[in-house]
Amino acid sequence: MSLEFTASEMMSVTAARALTNDMTCFVGIGLPSEAANLARLTHAPDVTLIYESGTLQTRPDILPLSIGDGELCESALTTVSVPEMFRYWLQGGHISVGFLGTAQIDRYANLNTTLIGDYRNPKVRLPGGGGAPEIAANAKEVFITVKHSKRTFVRDVDFVTTVGFGRDGKARDNVPNIGRGPSVVITDLCILKPDPETRELVVTSLHPNVTREDVIDATGWEIRFADRLETTPAPTAGELEVLRSLKARTHAHHSGQH
Repeated sequence: MSLEFTASEMMSVTAARALTNDMTCFVGIGLPSEAANLARLTHAPDVTLIYESGTLQTRPDILPLSIGDGELCESALTTVSVPEMFRYWLQGGHISVGFLGTAQIDRYANLNTTLIGDYRNPKVRLPGGGGAPEIAANAKEVFITVKHSKRTFVRDVDFVTTVGFGRDGKARDNVPNIGRGPSVVITDLCILKPDPETRELVVTSLHPNVTREDVIDATGWEIRFADRLETTPAPTAGELEVLRSLKARTHAHHSGQH
């Protein structure tokens, strides 16, 4: 009997698997937070999770609504000031991976969380960069997890809030003291990685029951596929159980049912 799981669960489980026990991970709110805590509760109990508000080795029982959520501070080993977090931990090279979400991403893995439309007359104003631009510049590598749609996967982002590889794929070339940038993008349809030469995102693995056409239809540019296209391993019963329990606890807490 095969397990039933949603595309969102597939994405969170796959993103969680990208983290390992020895990593120090700077976690974004939302999908990255879900994946990072799933990793901590399953195969990577010793992963060190750090949030922008200064919480070190955070072990929340529920997912935070924002970086200011008290759950992060209460469950952390310690909390440091935001300037120390960025100046010492991040700029000092102590973060192995930054885990980010986004509103828009383009073919060179640039992220936009600033606005949709024209800068002077935007259709939508978004929350802004927060710590993401600094995380992308200083973490040793960047993982991105985001739902796949033409609205999100655009040929060129409306505004580069957080640099991936720049408008031409060359923004990181010969730049000293900067991380290697996005190494993987995990969506609810597939896994993408930057081409070693051009840095353009290429699909390397399709999730179960997802076709090439599904990905093409959800991407705003002519997406390329790897010559050796893999199939992402499906979630296990254990992974799904932990994820669903985490989400149920979170929902109950934030809706006042705890």
